[in-house]
Amino acid sequence: MDVNEDKVLVEINADGVAWVTLNEPAVRNALSPALRQQFCERIPPLEFNADVRCVVIQGAGEHFMAGGDIRVMKERLEWPSHERSQRIVAGLHDVHHAIFALRRMPKPVIASIRGAAAGFGLSLVGAADLAIAADDAVFTLAYCHIGASPDGGASYFLGRTLGMKQQMELAFLGDRFGPDRAKELGIINWVVPKADLQSETDKLATRLAKGPTRAYANAKALFNATNHLSMESHLQMEAERIADCMSSNDHAEGVRAFLEKRQANFRGN
Repeated sequence: MDVNEDKVLVEINADGVAWVTLNEPAVRNALSPALRQQFCERIPPLEFNADVRCVVIQGAGEHFMAGGDIRVMKERLEWPSHERSQRIVAGLHDVHHAIFALRRMPKPVIASIRGAAAGFGLSLVGAADLAIAADDAVFTLAYCHIGASPDGGASYFLGRTLGMKQQMELAFLGDRFGPDRAKELGIINWVVPKADLQSETDKLATRLAKGPTRAYANAKALFNATNHLSMESHLQMEAERIADCMSSNDHAEGVRAFLEKRQANFRGN
């Protein structure tokens, strides 16, 4: 594969859906340095692109993402341990900017999963607001199998989703589990037949892109803040956010459409 080839593709359609495709199918979209760099470059701008009303992350080929690139990990073994540690932390700090952008951006983010979602791939599923998986999807935290602990925000997102013993089970055992178990744990929202994943994802993304995206942005900000604000501060934030929504054109359109018994035409302002 040409090193200059796009490892992360971004296509914005007429409905305002940005389809982000991890594009190293020959290695199950493993997080190579090139893929990592392009992911870090191409995710943050979507936050401020007014043409984007919803973001979908998917993998090219038969898999979502198989985690870190073992070939690169083998090369790192030749580095002195202190240099290896420093460079790993530096590389992850770059990735964190993209993860922060996914969580912060005032628009819905969907993970669309087929095949393997392992290691960092599971972190990406956790970073998304919503997740839809094919019935052939396979999940694993995996890090323990290479003597490592989670990265990419996995411990944070799973910590907000799972009970303590469930988190430890996934981290300590690294067992694989299917989409039904992932749904039961709250890691994903929907399971669909593999043949329908693309169409069902498109249907969901289009629905969200046509929805009241300003209201979605305020709801996302509220849910993101629940773990670090006091109840008093959080309720104040709720009041401010709904006041912002109710000062919008979308709110006025929603009220009128409800009273007129028609479909609302939301524009995100």
